[in-house]
Amino acid sequence: MDREQLIHKWLNHELTPEEFEAFKSLDDYEELMKLSQNIQSYKAPSYDLNQELAIALNRKNGTSKKRSWMVPFMKFAAVLVICLGIFYVLTTQPTSTHTAIAERAELELPDDSHVTLNALSNLTYNKNNWNKERKVSLDGEAFFKVEKGSKFEVITNFGIVSVLGTQFNIKQREHFFEVTCYEGSVNVLYKQKNTVLKKGDTFLIIDGEILATEKENKKQPSWLDYLSSFKSMPFREVIAEMERQYDVSIKVKGMDLKTPFTGSFPNNNLEVALKTISKPLQLNVKQKGQTIILTRD
Repeated sequence: MDREQLIHKWLNHELTPEEFEAFKSLDDYEELMKLSQNIQSYKAPSYDLNQELAIALNRKNGTSKKRSWMVPFMKFAAVLVICLGIFYVLTTQPTSTHTAIAERAELELPDDSHVTLNALSNLTYNKNNWNKERKVSLDGEAFFKVEKGSKFEVITNFGIVSVLGTQFNIKQREHFFEVTCYEGSVNVLYKQKNTVLKKGDTFLIIDGEILATEKENKKQPSWLDYLSSFKSMPFREVIAEMERQYDVSIKVKGMDLKTPFTGSFPNNNLEVALKTISKPLQLNVKQKGQTIILTRD
C-alpha cells in the first residue's frame, strides 16, 4: 500500500495493526503525528450556544464581558480546525491517471517528465509535493522519459525503480515484473537488493524468479508502436496482454499455459493478432462475440 493510501486510511481511523506499522515507517510519520496533535489541541469543546447565552445574560456585567469573548474565540478555533483539515487534504490529495482495456494515455509530470501508460494501468503522484519529492506509484505498464534533476522514484508492488534522468519501461502484473532501460541508467530495488541497469539491460521476474535476458537493441518498447512483443514468455502472459489490448476473453484448451512463446502481435487488428499467436503453436481459433477459444488437436 502506497503512502497516500496509508495516510487516507489513518485520517479515517481505518488502519489495521499491520498497516499502522507500515504507516509508522513513513519518512514523515513524526511530522504527521505532530500535525494531528496540534489540530487536536485546537478543537473546540461542544457546548449549547443558547444555554451559554442565557447564563451570560444573567451574570454581572464584568463576568458577562469575560464570557462574551469566549464564543467568538471558540468559533474561530472551530473554523481554524476545518481550514487546517481542508488545507491538509488538498495538499496531500494525489493526482491519478487510469487507463481502461484497449486504452493508453500520455501525461506530463510537473517537471516536464513524460509518461505513456499502457492498457489497464494506473499512475498516482502528488503534484503539490513534487518539488520536494519526485515520486510516482505505478500499477500496470508505463514508459518513462525522465527529465534530469533530483532522484525520481517509481513505486510498484514488486520494488522501487529510481533514476536521475533517463528513459525506461516498467511492466508489472500479478506474476510478472520487468524493467528495461533504454537510456542512461536505472536502479531497481527488489527485496532489499539493488540492481543497476545500463542501456539495453532488462530486469525480469516471473513467478518470483529472476531470469536472465537478452540485450535490448530497440530505442523504445514495441507497444508504443502498437505491437506487443515477447521473448520466451509463458503463453499465459501473451493471452493476458491480448485480453488487455482487445477487451476479449480468451480460453485455452489442450496446452500448458507455461509454454514459452517468442513472437509478437499487433494491437490494432484482432484477426491478425490471433493468427500470429495461434499458427506457431498449431492452435485452432474459434470466436463467439468477445469470447475466443484456442484449442490444440
